[in-house]
Amino acid sequence: MLAAIAAVAALIVIGLIIGFVRGRKKQGLPQEPPPPPPEALREDRPKITVDAEPEPTQPLQLEDLVPRPPEAPAAEARVTPPPAPPADLGAFRSGLKSTRGNLISRLAGVFRPGRELDTSILDEVEEVLITADVGVHTAGRILEALRTQMNGGQLSSVDDAWGAIREEARNILASGGQGLAIDQTPTVILVVGVNGVGKTTTIGKLASRFDRQGKTLLLGAGDTFRAAAVTQLEVWGRRVGCEVVKGKDRADPGSVIFDAIEKAKDDGIDIVIADTAGRLHTKVPLMDELKKLGRTVEKALGRPADHVLLVLDATTGQNAIQQAQLFKDALPLSGIVLTKLDGTAKGGVILGIVDQHKVPIEFIGVGEKVEDLKPFSADAFLEALFESPDALDPSEEAATAS
Repeated sequence: MLAAIAAVAALIVIGLIIGFVRGRKKQGLPQEPPPPPPEALREDRPKITVDAEPEPTQPLQLEDLVPRPPEAPAAEARVTPPPAPPADLGAFRSGLKSTRGNLISRLAGVFRPGRELDTSILDEVEEVLITADVGVHTAGRILEALRTQMNGGQLSSVDDAWGAIREEARNILASGGQGLAIDQTPTVILVVGVNGVGKTTTIGKLASRFDRQGKTLLLGAGDTFRAAAVTQLEVWGRRVGCEVVKGKDRADPGSVIFDAIEKAKDDGIDIVIADTAGRLHTKVPLMDELKKLGRTVEKALGRPADHVLLVLDATTGQNAIQQAQLFKDALPLSGIVLTKLDGTAKGGVILGIVDQHKVPIEFIGVGEKVEDLKPFSADAFLEALFESPDALDPSEEAATAS
């Protein structure tokens, strides 16, 4: 009996629970919506475009707004060489001060304002040029140019005559120094000249110049007949920081220079500058010895010396022209160094040397300091030499009067 009652009660409770649940549904409680069909999902899906704006990155910087120059291709080699440094015009003006007073001021006296041009002027011009150590050959060339233009009616004033002389000087110096090419390892520079021209000092200044350019150097003390020359070269070697190859007193100069070249080849030295014994250009045996020295260099190097520089003293004037001829007969000169230009009024000899021997002036010495050895520039030389006579200072006018 009791079991039956319990079963009935359980059924009643279950019925109440089911009724409660159904009532809640009728009251509108939220229900999960049925899943949409696949077609509806495809239609309602938002369209995604490829050109959508990218996500912002780093903020723009000021330099991003400035256009940048195009970058050169990394593998492209430099086509044009760097420009050569300008010539030191001030040094040329200072070095040619006495020459300008001797040559240009006297020519200004010939071409004085108001004077008419005629053939009588040519005789006066010739005298000035020869006494200014331009040389007979070169004076004749300049006079011929003047005469030709005068007869052709191209010269109508003294200014025209000035221009004609300057232009002819420019033609003479057209083959001026181009600088010493250092394109061999080692490059051998043989320096020659008579006693007292400043040959060993020039070697020291050249060595200092190349050292500043980052070249490695070796000096060959080929002047074995003068102990002072070897000592002087050793002093320069210590200043520059390069080795000096030397031999015993009065040793064979050829053997010293041969050893210097061999050492340079073994050590990978860039430049060998070889000194030689100063010799009188009138002594034939000594000049023959110089020829032998040239053959020794060729034997050691496998080719002739890359540069043969003749050092001349500007104070000797036209005698320098004669020296150049005899040294030219002994060795193939590649260039000339004209020293002591600042201490002479005979700087016009530059025109005579280049005109007569066709050997370029590579360097000029305008003082005692290392930096006073200047590469020669025809443009700077002509500008300094033919500076307006009105610009001459009293000391230059005094040199002319004397």
